[in-house]
Amino acid sequence: MQEPTFFILTALAEQPLHGYGVIRAVTELSGGRITLRAGTLYAALDRLTEEGLLVVDREEAVEGRLRRYYRLTDDGTGALSAEVERLRANAAMAAARLRRTTKLAFGPAS
Repeated sequence: MQEPTFFILTALAEQPLHGYGVIRAVTELSGGRITLRAGTLYAALDRLTEEGLLVVDREEAVEGRLRRYYRLTDDGTGALSAEVERLRANAAMAAARLRRTTKLAFGPAS
């Protein structure tokens, strides 16, 4: 899963959000590393909806503009959960290798 997709799904894990809300949440969750442009976000939202990971929760008119709120589907929750487990496993493997490397470089602690 691409990192922006991971953060979009994560942004929607707690509650439905509209596009601008997703953009703000992704920026906040990523510590500012990922800043989505509107065109990129809406293409991703369309793709994730087509894949069945998101669904339109509701639409409301705000100042004459239609605001569409998205939420995770059960498949979206499952995909995000699977990615979290994959990332945990990868991090644990990397940490174990680093510990072994550190022990080799500095020898056993006395």
